Amino acid sequence: MATEIYKEFYFEAAHRLPHVPDGHKCGRLHGHSFKVQIAVAGEVDPHTGWIMDFGDLKAAFRPIWERLDHHYLNDIPGLENPTSEVLARWIWEALKPTLPQLSEVAIMETCTSGCRYRGA
Repeated sequence: MATEIYKEFYFEAAHRLPHVPDGHKCGRLHGHSFKVQIAVAGEVDPHTGWIMDFGDLKAAFRPIWERLDHHYLNDIPGLENPTSEVLARWIWEALKPTLPQLSEVAIMETCTSGCRYRGA
C-alpha cells in the first residue's frame, strides 16, 4: 500500500493579479504569508520505515523557496500572473524533476483560501 507524507513551508511574497477586472482588490500590489505543502507518495521502506527522509524533502524544496521568499512574484519567469493555481503548478514543474515521488503541491495564500495541484 502506498503512503503519502508531506512537509509544510512558509514564505513571504508580494504580487498582484494583472488579469482581474478593474477595481478588483487583487489587482493592487499586496502580499501574503504563503504556506506551501509538498507531498510525496510511495511505498514505505521496510528497513527505514519511511518513504523518504523529511530532510531530503526540505533540501529539494530549498532552491525553490529561495526564489520565492521575500520576492515580487510577478517578476519571476512563469509567474507573471501569480494566482495560487499558477503558483502551485509552477512549483510542481520546478520540483518534479528532482522529486519523482511528488504527489501534490498545496498553496494557502490566506488562512481560508488555497489550491491543491496533483500534476498534469
